Amino acid sequence: MSDETDPLVLFMPSGRRGRFARGTSLIAAARSLGVHVESVCGGRGICGRCQVEIVEGAFAKHKIVSAAHHLSPVSATETRYAEKRVLKSGRRLSCAATIEGDLVVDLPSDMAVNTAVVRKAVDTRVFPRDPAIRLLFVEVPEPDMHAPLGDLDRVFAALEGDWSLARPTVEHSVLPLLQKTLREGAWQVTCAIAHDHEEDRPHLLAIYPGLKNEAYGIAVDIGSTTIALSLSSLLSGATIAATGAPNPQIRFGEDLMSRVSYVMMNPGGRAEMTRAVREAVQAMIETVSAEANVSTADIMDCVFVGNPVMHHLFLGIDPTELGQAPFALALSGALALPAADLDLTLHPAARAYLLPCIAGHVGADAAAATLSEGPHRQDETMLLVDVGTNAEIVLGNRNRLLAASSPTGPAFEGAEISCGQRAAPGAIERVRIDPLTLEPRFKVIGIDIWSDDPGFADAAAALGVTGICGSGIVEVVAEMFLAGIVTEDGVIDGALAARTPRVVANGRTFAYVLHEAPQRTLTILQTDIRAIQLAKAALYAGIKLLIDRFSQPATADGLRSDPTVRIDRIALAGAFGSFIEPRYAMVLGLVPDCDLDRCKAVGNAAGAGARMALLNRAYRREIETTVSRIEKIETALEPAFQDHFVAAMAFPNKRDAFPALARVQALPNRDAAGMPLPGRSISASGTPDRGRRGGRAGRSA
Repeated sequence: MSDETDPLVLFMPSGRRGRFARGTSLIAAARSLGVHVESVCGGRGICGRCQVEIVEGAFAKHKIVSAAHHLSPVSATETRYAEKRVLKSGRRLSCAATIEGDLVVDLPSDMAVNTAVVRKAVDTRVFPRDPAIRLLFVEVPEPDMHAPLGDLDRVFAALEGDWSLARPTVEHSVLPLLQKTLREGAWQVTCAIAHDHEEDRPHLLAIYPGLKNEAYGIAVDIGSTTIALSLSSLLSGATIAATGAPNPQIRFGEDLMSRVSYVMMNPGGRAEMTRAVREAVQAMIETVSAEANVSTADIMDCVFVGNPVMHHLFLGIDPTELGQAPFALALSGALALPAADLDLTLHPAARAYLLPCIAGHVGADAAAATLSEGPHRQDETMLLVDVGTNAEIVLGNRNRLLAASSPTGPAFEGAEISCGQRAAPGAIERVRIDPLTLEPRFKVIGIDIWSDDPGFADAAAALGVTGICGSGIVEVVAEMFLAGIVTEDGVIDGALAARTPRVVANGRTFAYVLHEAPQRTLTILQTDIRAIQLAKAALYAGIKLLIDRFSQPATADGLRSDPTVRIDRIALAGAFGSFIEPRYAMVLGLVPDCDLDRCKAVGNAAGAGARMALLNRAYRREIETTVSRIEKIETALEPAFQDHFVAAMAFPNKRDAFPALARVQALPNRDAAGMPLPGRSISASGTPDRGRRGGRAGRSA
């Protein structure tokens, strides 16, 4: 048994952690936490599949300092393996290395077999095409002794005559090869022209002999957890390849503030994270290029979006100011620059465009999601929520838009949950609990059938049931509430232990056993329920502040919601939002009441917005103009936030009615109109006051 003096070990990217006695092998520590480390040789140091890397530095969130020397010295087994095979510098074999101090351990992606599933699918909508980079074919008059015009000037004349293109500026790399290219193409050439802003002069990027009929661009959503990238043809607009990968920065910290802290406490930390994310993007570019049989030299345009911390780190900007009030951005407007400045190996003159950030914690990704879903184009009032470690919220219509962020933390992505993990094969992603027997059934990523279906046991024995991911966490907590296992105030009802062996004592509180197996028992603890309450209350409170402000301006008494304000449509964006069932999102109180058929998951809206900006420069102007008129609400400075937060700790909410939800789902402690019934209160600290437990209600199918 471990104690508080034992070293603390964190495994990334899963975020699982635990204390282990000195001398414990890394692979044993990983497996005891349910972290999958491949080893086909039985720990004899032969296969090399169990390689890990130690992340060095101070991690303020966890109050530890991780260092390579906190592992045992390199063993004879590792030396022998390195002599016979390849063991990259800085890597260790987890079967041969033992714990001697606090550690942050990174599982390299090339070693991961049960790797995280990146669930940011590419949007396939067709957009009007008017890219910032075009290929223009011209026939250039040959030199004439009687008209001594330079070759470049005759190219300019052809562009103006055939395409009404004013004299462009020229990339210097074009000049040395210009004459050779013209003659090689028999005076027929294709000009690559960059022309983003109409008021600016066009720019000649490259000249190709003959007819060149293809050029490409990439759209990249740099999330704090995952990166999604798509490769599109600039001529047809078609997306021809897409990929996703975990953000390697996660080894420096699970959430944004952890990464800001890492920069503040570790000299060179900013450069480390900038290099990590740029290398990851370059690797993804090479992956999609190989898949589509496209040369990276034919990629001429790039669009990037991300939250403010990711935006700054990708640009190589120190994000320290974003970690403290007033959360000042180094730059907020849209930015265009050479892709080479971002250490990307593409066409030598490739361009990069970054959408504008909305505010200190509402980034270019929220701007891109706004562009994609278009609340500013609608008469209806839309609530757009991108649920992540830092939720970004936009509310409004064509007349008015407001935006805010809310610090939900990493609980929705599996971190801070005792049996939580990121979405990967073996993770529980769907849960149902019988309200009479309190018995669960569930679905696991990688297995198509439910746990109570014939054949599941065999499939689970082969794959393993390793933990519960974000969508599964939301569903199990909602189902526990609907079944009466969890009260309105978030307390696991210990009285049910007499009724079912699923409810068990856990110290001074109780827990619910979701899955029991020899390898690992998955249990929902009281602390897990509280982590979800805190996360969802922060999100809902942020939404309520926007509703307050949207309803009416501030008064001497503070902000007050107008009950006539109605949210007509809710869009749940992002990888996590895409896999939440809207009914469960409302049951928990993540989002306000709305007709369920008008509450939809919209996928990776940020990635879709990035692709829109890639394929049509008019969308760049549209979002630049839209962002300039969005009203930003800083939740940390709003006095009403705490009041909304306390009410939102209850399931689904202590005060707010959910009539639309009540029409399709009976709710504990609610009447038929979805109005709260008298029950226990929640203290300002978020701790339930003792009182009677809320009643149970029937279930919808």
